[in-house]
Amino acid sequence: MGLRRMFRRAPKRGSASAAALLTPVARGDRFSVSDLVSEATSDIGARPGRLIMTILGTVLGIGALVATWGFAQTASGQISSQFARASSTQVSITPETTSIGQEGASGAIGRIPWDAPERLERLAGVERAALISDIALGEDAEITSVPLNDPSAASTAVPPVRAASAGLVEAVGGEMTTGRMFDEGHDSRGDRVAVLGARAAERLSISRVDNQPSVFIDGKAYAVIGILDQTQARSELQDGILIPAGAARTDFAVDRPAEAIARIAIGAGPQIADQAPLALASDDPDSLQVRAPQARSELGAAVEGDVNLLFVIVGAVSLLAGGLGIANVTLLSVSERTGEIGLRRALGATRRQIAAQFTVESIVIGVLGGLIGAALGVLAVVGVSAVQQWTAVIDPLVAVAGVAVGALVGWVSGWYPARRASRIEPISALRSAG
Repeated sequence: MGLRRMFRRAPKRGSASAAALLTPVARGDRFSVSDLVSEATSDIGARPGRLIMTILGTVLGIGALVATWGFAQTASGQISSQFARASSTQVSITPETTSIGQEGASGAIGRIPWDAPERLERLAGVERAALISDIALGEDAEITSVPLNDPSAASTAVPPVRAASAGLVEAVGGEMTTGRMFDEGHDSRGDRVAVLGARAAERLSISRVDNQPSVFIDGKAYAVIGILDQTQARSELQDGILIPAGAARTDFAVDRPAEAIARIAIGAGPQIADQAPLALASDDPDSLQVRAPQARSELGAAVEGDVNLLFVIVGAVSLLAGGLGIANVTLLSVSERTGEIGLRRALGATRRQIAAQFTVESIVIGVLGGLIGAALGVLAVVGVSAVQQWTAVIDPLVAVAGVAVGALVGWVSGWYPARRASRIEPISALRSAG
């Protein structure tokens, strides 16, 4: 890297420019970029053991940061597929209420039509819709699994009885343990059939429907045709009894639905919230209240934020350790190569060139750590996702950003050692080396 100079030969006697015998001309390209990279990388490769220990901290830091983003995106997808199915896919529509009288009793000011499921299912994003209403039984009403005059009747605290339309099970993401849900035919005919929640069926000692069991609701016999279990939403349905809305209108004078519910596609909540009131009450949409999820699950965002914060802290600590390791090794290299630095300065190397060499060494170490760390982070996300049977979500730009962060850490860590090396005086360096 020594300073190279070109000398002009002395002109012949009698020449017009014989005033100068020798004129030094300094070359501006005495230390090219390729020379800089070659000098910087040759010393790194000469000490592989030290290189591994130096880049370990950077590898851990970059790996943690890349894995952070990958796990956060993957976890977000899993949260959407798990929690969102129960919460972010459910829309509830109820009439607005207002206080009535001096006692503060509330009354509905809106009305949900009986054909609300058909109207809602015409909207884009609605997969299934249904109606549901609580049935108010008298104080003396009883629910048993055999006639009331049988002393062996399995009597229990009155479970809630609800009127529902045929699509309720699909709307709440439920599964039938046995039997089936009543259909539109049962509803339109007002058939006295019932579907029991799993816990209500257990209390009534009904576990199968092939022997055509019946429950007696306030003395009226309803044939049990199914048992409902494992609802993704509205778990309270497992404690009650469902009967067709048609039978509820006839036997219990239910005059209007209390609530319309719908299962929607993930992300369609804001759109359904705007359109549902117009579809059900075009003359007075403000009379209906819609509870719809936001486009992004708040729970998913909270969990993702916590995961990000945790891994960012771990990654930052690892990066700090990696940066300190690069700085220490670079300082040690400066001390060991004092004589070399002095020789280079004596041969004409500038302070800037000395600083650039050690800075490039640190950046190369940081880039190597970034490359290895990014690769390990991606492999960690893919490996964990494969074991857990998740869908790995990785943004390719994250790996590129990891390498860039590694280079930045190397540059910052090598700045002070490079500055110290550039300030070494040639005479002092050669004397100490000798």
